[in-house]
Amino acid sequence: MAATFRRRLQRGAASTAVAALVLAALTASQAPGATGAAAAKRRPAPPPADVPIDGGSAYYTDLPPLKSPVPPHGSPHTGKGPATGRGPAEAGLPATVLAAYRKAATAIDASDPGCRLPWQLLAGIGKVESGQARGGAVDAEGTTLRPILGPQLNGHGFARITDTDAGRYDGDLTHDRAVGPMQFIPSTWSDGGPDGTGWGADGNGDGKKDPHNVFDAALAAGHYLCAGGRDLTVQNDLDRAILGYNHSEEYLRTVLSWYAFYRNGTHEVPDGKGVLPVHRDAGRSDGDSGGRSEGRPHHGRGPGAKPGKSPRPGGSDKPGKPGKGQQHPGKPGRPDGNRPTPGGTEPPTQKPTPNPEPAHPTTLVRVGDKDLSTTAGTEFATPPQVRAQDAGGKAVAGVPVRFTLPPATDARFPGDATTVTVTTDKDGLATAPTLRAGDRTGDFRIRVSTVRHTTPAVEVGATVKAKPAPKADKLARTSDKELTATAGKAFAEDAVEIKATYQGKSAAGVAVTATMITNDPKQPVENDKGPYFKDPGATGDAEDKPVRTLTGLTTDANGLLKLPKIYTDAHSGTFLLRLTTADGAVLTVKLKVAAPAGA
Repeated sequence: MAATFRRRLQRGAASTAVAALVLAALTASQAPGATGAAAAKRRPAPPPADVPIDGGSAYYTDLPPLKSPVPPHGSPHTGKGPATGRGPAEAGLPATVLAAYRKAATAIDASDPGCRLPWQLLAGIGKVESGQARGGAVDAEGTTLRPILGPQLNGHGFARITDTDAGRYDGDLTHDRAVGPMQFIPSTWSDGGPDGTGWGADGNGDGKKDPHNVFDAALAAGHYLCAGGRDLTVQNDLDRAILGYNHSEEYLRTVLSWYAFYRNGTHEVPDGKGVLPVHRDAGRSDGDSGGRSEGRPHHGRGPGAKPGKSPRPGGSDKPGKPGKGQQHPGKPGRPDGNRPTPGGTEPPTQKPTPNPEPAHPTTLVRVGDKDLSTTAGTEFATPPQVRAQDAGGKAVAGVPVRFTLPPATDARFPGDATTVTVTTDKDGLATAPTLRAGDRTGDFRIRVSTVRHTTPAVEVGATVKAKPAPKADKLARTSDKELTATAGKAFAEDAVEIKATYQGKSAAGVAVTATMITNDPKQPVENDKGPYFKDPGATGDAEDKPVRTLTGLTTDANGLLKLPKIYTDAHSGTFLLRLTTADGAVLTVKLKVAAPAGA
């Protein structure tokens, strides 16, 4: 069983009150019939995988404000349908992220209606795992503008999971990291599912399963939460589903608090304008870093900790006794929802800072050589590169740019990819990874376009040239033994072996032509009598037809070539075999044919 870790929420006086309200709201919201016979038929199941979905990774610990959103139509929301309402800024969900949660819940309701998955549960997990994909920093297709990566799962404060995806999803070749807006670890996404093929899903119908896409990740999370025949209106099933995501009591309470908050109502905000969380378990710096902040202790279960001990809110490990600075349930908290610090000092009120509106690129400009060129089977020396510019000609950073290869070429990016997406740097430059040519020669065009903007696409020309033909400046026999045969018989098997060299070194892959020629020193031509070859590809009557010129012969890796078997007709005498290469190397071999005995 892979190690998982519990974490302590750094709460103030309002925390316990929130927890009490959450439990009350959840109790009141249970649908009729959620217990008894229905629960008996759908027994709670343990998490299907022995490793939590996020690998016991760090998570956001911000709690919702005490002031709840205004419920739609003035009545409590049941969790079905498109709940909307107005209220605190934290009730605003980015448009694309909200659409992904609703789409996933609708799909699962059709395939597994008994699970009764509310989209607000996905929203609660998405809030705690990634701050709703960093406030909705996604493109029009739902893919995050920058990878969201958890800390390195190297066993130091987290689970230890060595690399399982060769860095495909998390870019880490030593250990796994939780990835994407719903923070799946690569091993769980790829091969940790109930059928052994992984929990990864295609939520937006583009034919790909991408953990960095919020539609795909939300659908995958929904499938996981519903696994094992769970009914999420049953409290025990709900708790097990959430704990399977990250086995921590604090994680469970935090997710439940956001779940209850969103059930009261939400409203849609533009992508990139969602409220960004501040407090993080284990001190993740910005949601995409694997480091832990200096000076902040980690309170999760780590090596050496006693199993089964769960830190409680407020700093007390004893049940029923609030810790220092902890309120008793039912006592009012701060009306503005801010939590006092453990020492009693109130932090200054911080207004959520939305992501700044990025500059809009209007042009992609080709950078570097006009066209790229290389020989078959080798890498292009210069990678494709473009610069994103605004209307004033200034570089635009942070723009996702896609490089697409046409079907007409077998050139490929790393990982045998035909499409890659990179983000422009501070100078507005987007540089594709190394491009390697295949065996197919000719010209092709690489299409370069922005992912979320309407900037006109540009094309980068590329040419793959044929490999230069191997050269040979000398041909020589490997033996000086005289070549003899009797008329009507054949020479010894593999009687003629030659070696090709170029500047004194073995010449591999050199094409050689072998021709039986007349003994005319001024103008030798192909002989029509004497020794001959047989056509190796002929059948039937043509199989024994004499062939006196062979092409397509090639030296091996050591520059050696053994000629096919040589036959003779009824003519005797001395005959000539000439071997030539395209570079002008020539070798003439004498073949002596003796008359039969008694002729």
